[in-house]
Amino acid sequence: MLATFLIGLREGLEAALVVGILVAYLTRIGRRDVLPRLWAGVALAIALALGIGAVLTFGSYALTFEAQELIGGLLSLLAVGMVTWMIFWMQRTARTMKATLEGGIDRALATSGLWGIVVIGFVSVAREGIETTLLLWSMVQSFGDAPTALLGAVLGLAAAVLLGWLLARGMVRLDLRRFFAWTGAFLVVVAAGVLAYAIHDLQEAGVLPGPFSASAPLDPVTGAVAVGPAGFPFGWAFDLSATIAPGGWAAAVLQATVGFMPQMTWLQVIAWAVYIAAVGSFFVRGLRPRPTPVADASAPATPSVPSAPSRAPQGAS
Repeated sequence: MLATFLIGLREGLEAALVVGILVAYLTRIGRRDVLPRLWAGVALAIALALGIGAVLTFGSYALTFEAQELIGGLLSLLAVGMVTWMIFWMQRTARTMKATLEGGIDRALATSGLWGIVVIGFVSVAREGIETTLLLWSMVQSFGDAPTALLGAVLGLAAAVLLGWLLARGMVRLDLRRFFAWTGAFLVVVAAGVLAYAIHDLQEAGVLPGPFSASAPLDPVTGAVAVGPAGFPFGWAFDLSATIAPGGWAAAVLQATVGFMPQMTWLQVIAWAVYIAAVGSFFVRGLRPRPTPVADASAPATPSVPSAPSRAPQGAS
C-alpha cells in the first residue's frame, strides 16, 4: 500500500502540476472560455487510463497461464521503460516545462484550433495515466494483493489532487525539485523490482531460460533446481522462503520497497543489480548542479571597435 501510494502521489502530482499550469495560463490571458475543452481532454485521458487498466485486469482471464505470464512480463518491461524515460524527462525539462506548455497553448489559440486545447489536455495527462496504469498493474500482479495495492494508489492520487490544488492556491509551499528528486530515486528502485518480476514472468512463460525450463541446473543430491553458486546462471540465486514467508508482511514490505522476493533467480538478481547501477548512476549524475561557465581571466580582452555610422534614413527601424 505504501509503494502504490507513493507512486500515485508522484505521478498524480506531475499531472496536477501540468493541468494547474495550463489552467492558470488560460485564466491569466483571459481565455477561460476554452477551459471546458481542456477539462474534456483531461477527462478523455483519465478514461483511457481506466480503460487500459480494465482490459489488462479482465482480459487476461481467457488466456493460458503461459500467455498471461508472457503478456505480464512484456507489459512490465514496457512499464519499466516508460518510468525510466519519465524520470529523466522530468529531470531534464522541469525548468522549461512551464514555458513549453504555455507555448503550446499560444500556438493552439493562434491557429484557432480550439480542439488543440483538448489535445493538449489529453496528452498532458494521458502520458502520466498510461505510465501509472502499467506500473500499478505490474505491481499488483507481483504483490498478489490487489485491493490493498489499489487502495494505496487511489489514496495517493487523491492526495496529489489535493496537494496540487493547495499549491495552485498558494496555501502550501513545496520544494518540488527536492520532492521529485526523492520520489525519482524511489521510482528507480521500484522500477528495478518491476524489472526483476518481469524477468520472472518471462522465465515462467518459457521465453527466458530459468528454473522452470529444462536448462535449469539440478542439485545432484536432491534432484531439485540448484540454489546459490551451483545454480548459476539459470537456477535460483537464493531461496529464503523458510526464513521469510513469501506471503508474509516482511516479504511484502521488502518487495514493495526494494524489489526483493524470498526466492529469486540469477537472471532476476543480475537484471536488478545492472538496472540499479546503470540507471541509478545516471540519475544521481543528473541531480548535480550544472557548472556555470566562467570567463577566463587570463585571456586578453577583446578591444572594442567603434561601430560604423548608420546610413539608414532618419526614422527607419
